Amino acid sequence: MSYKLKRALKKSKTLLIVIPILWIILSIAFAAPWAVAKVESTTDGRYDITKHIEIFVTNVTNVSENLSKIFQSQYIRTFWRTNGYCTIALIFFALVGFVKSMPKNEFSEIEHGSSDWAAGGEEYKVLSNKKGIILAEKHYLPVDKRGNVNVLVVGRIRFW
Repeated sequence: MSYKLKRALKKSKTLLIVIPILWIILSIAFAAPWAVAKVESTTDGRYDITKHIEIFVTNVTNVSENLSKIFQSQYIRTFWRTNGYCTIALIFFALVGFVKSMPKNEFSEIEHGSSDWAAGGEEYKVLSNKKGIILAEKHYLPVDKRGNVNVLVVGRIRFW
């Protein structure tokens, strides 16, 4: 698995939990009243949009009534069709969110100046993890090593 997928999955763990919960809420709070309103606003094969909207607005608060109606034979087909459209929309928005959470490159979200680029203790060929001049957490410049141990501090000191 590539680093982009690994990082996107790591960032999107909460998204993977929220999506099923949101799907259930969307099915109960939107798809069920919409399907009931659609079936009840159709009389003699003619669909009335104003009646549909009126019935939908009143049915949004009647959750238990909608849940009992959608499993009846005249409502169930419309409910599953409406729920399918909601599911497709939810999957589309989840995929867009997942793609947006993918890193642009291998080094995005790595602290600049950190040794996260080094793998398997590679940085300790030069640095020490126990004692010396502190550079970062668990990274010290040893003072007992041969050669140049000069440290250049880049930054500024602010005085108020």
